[in-house]
Amino acid sequence: MRVIGFIIFFCIAFLKVNAQLLEKTQIKGFIDIGSNYDIDKQKLNFQFGEQDLFITSDLSSRISFLGESVLKYSPTSPTKFDFSLERAVFKYNYFRNHNFFAGKVHTALNYWNDTYHHGRLFFPTVGRPEIFNQNIIPLHTTGFGLSGQNLGNLKFGYTLMVGNGQGSTDLADDNVYKCYVAAVNFRPLDGLRIGFSGYWDKITGDVHTHITGVPTVTSTVTHSVGLVTQQIYSGSIAYFKKQFEFLAEGSLAINHTDSLGDKTTNAFYVYGGYRIKDLIVPYVRYDYIYYTNGEVVYTPVNTEAFAGGLRWEINYLTVVKLEYQYKKSGPKTFTNNMLLQIAIGF
Repeated sequence: MRVIGFIIFFCIAFLKVNAQLLEKTQIKGFIDIGSNYDIDKQKLNFQFGEQDLFITSDLSSRISFLGESVLKYSPTSPTKFDFSLERAVFKYNYFRNHNFFAGKVHTALNYWNDTYHHGRLFFPTVGRPEIFNQNIIPLHTTGFGLSGQNLGNLKFGYTLMVGNGQGSTDLADDNVYKCYVAAVNFRPLDGLRIGFSGYWDKITGDVHTHITGVPTVTSTVTHSVGLVTQQIYSGSIAYFKKQFEFLAEGSLAINHTDSLGDKTTNAFYVYGGYRIKDLIVPYVRYDYIYYTNGEVVYTPVNTEAFAGGLRWEINYLTVVKLEYQYKKSGPKTFTNNMLLQIAIGF
């Protein structure tokens, strides 16, 4: 009887512990729908954006997990939709604000990549800046590293990581080389964040470049290259207060081959918004990308773009954006679009 009583007691205690863990698991969803009016062609399209499933779980006082998966339209998929695992991160808090992490993460190269996940609800504009659409920044990295945040009076933060490089998969690297990421940031004032980062990799074989034509359609272009030594350096200044919003980021990518030498790509964007009422934010954004002749890794289409719009934050789970976009791609391609987006969380 004592054994049976112990087993019953253990099962009750186990269920209570698991119930407490379940209470610390949060599942959120995000989705966006909208329309795109091509001013030049006078054509109106309705669009379905990404459906994002976002999971966070505290497994203990020191161990946590974050998962993010996305369902999105893909013109090359037999079902016309792709399901992708965007992030799966195990984190162990080994000392105060210092953590060890492992898994698939957003590469810590820019403020945008650090701050915004795939839910458009939180984007200050309808879509990502061109620097991300043209895959100059490697959006994801699978590997492990160390990170820390809010250290000292300057609220210093850092990330150090080693992982599979570009051209690799989430399961294996395509060559013997690893990529390395180092990023630091400071928050000297409330709402202000200043960051610097670097990325180093050696690329061989095929590089898969993702090009986004409109905010909801992504295509993949594969380039065959020799051995390329890649370095990417980025800097950012972000200032988000109750009334004023400002974000500027710039990146310098250097792709080196023995036959062609260094080929550099310069890319930056500047965003500004001003809250005229509690719920209304007019905003503008300017993007610029310039490729050196002979670029072998990226698809070298010099790009200049402007976006201006109005963001209506109905509540913290519903945001409506109306945006005008102008983009010049190369010497002769121009696009003019009006976009309407409704982004929600649930």
